[in-house]
Amino acid sequence: MSDSSTSSSSSGSNGSDPNSSSSTPSAFERWRKKVMFVTGIGVTHEERMQDLQQLQNRRCEQMKKELMDTSPLVTFLLRHLRLSGCQVPESNIFCGTCDPQAVVGGGSVAHAGGFIPEHGAIKLCGGMFFNKKHVETTIAHELIHMYDQCKFKVDWKNLRHHACSEIRANSLSGDCRYTRELRRGFVAFSKQHQACVRRRAIVSVTANPACPDEATAERVVNEVWESCFSDTRPFDEIY
Repeated sequence: MSDSSTSSSSSGSNGSDPNSSSSTPSAFERWRKKVMFVTGIGVTHEERMQDLQQLQNRRCEQMKKELMDTSPLVTFLLRHLRLSGCQVPESNIFCGTCDPQAVVGGGSVAHAGGFIPEHGAIKLCGGMFFNKKHVETTIAHELIHMYDQCKFKVDWKNLRHHACSEIRANSLSGDCRYTRELRRGFVAFSKQHQACVRRRAIVSVTANPACPDEATAERVVNEVWESCFSDTRPFDEIY
């Protein structure tokens, strides 16, 4: 930033055209900077990681925009949110860097996104996606939370409310498809979908600050399981 202003001020003083001042880096400078970040020569580890995070977030934003326009799953959920009286502008789904989520009793879990109820927004964790399909299911998962919030006024401190929304989001978003479970290292030949939904719902409820321990999360998920797993709104059936 200081280099730009210095360059601009000197071009004004010698009478040259201000528009010719290189306020943006030349092609060579951009190439040189890219080489530095790729090789790590001349930059700190922190600078290199920051550059990587910015790149990941830009890619995430690009995929998000494409999915909001073309994904049948995402556009279906956005349409039903509008029909329920909740508009979701593109800016309300954004990519950023996420820290691991702390859980009760110590430790943390990585996550690909999160719904922010107080702002009606969804944060996608730019560095956590392995492909565009993963971004799609993450957006769908969080949009189902948003739908529940819009339609049913969820109290996220109420563990039963939270558990119900997690069961629905994991079941309906595609998070528990066989191929996704295989990638995670979970293989089952009987009721694989239900096992995945239950496991992931328990993990999410355990991370709720209002949840004292994993045993409580498991109990609450079991209590609401039947009614919430069978509730496929706004879909006619499990996607």
